Amino acid sequence: MLNLSKIDQIITELNNFPEKLMDEVLDYINYLKGKLIKQDIKTAIMSESSLKKDWLRPEEDKVWEDL
Repeated sequence: MLNLSKIDQIITELNNFPEKLMDEVLDYINYLKGKLIKQDIKTAIMSESSLKKDWLRPEEDKVWEDL
């Protein structure tokens, strides 16, 4: 697998993988996607407390009052 991108390596491996295990592979991919979503939500929640200091300023309200 010389000079193949990660996605090409994964596709090559999947093409040679037993069909009977494909459900498990798909489950794991969905698990990883869910893990990313949870991580993104956690990051958003953590940054909210820092950002709300700016959001709650009167100057910020004035900027948005015409929208």
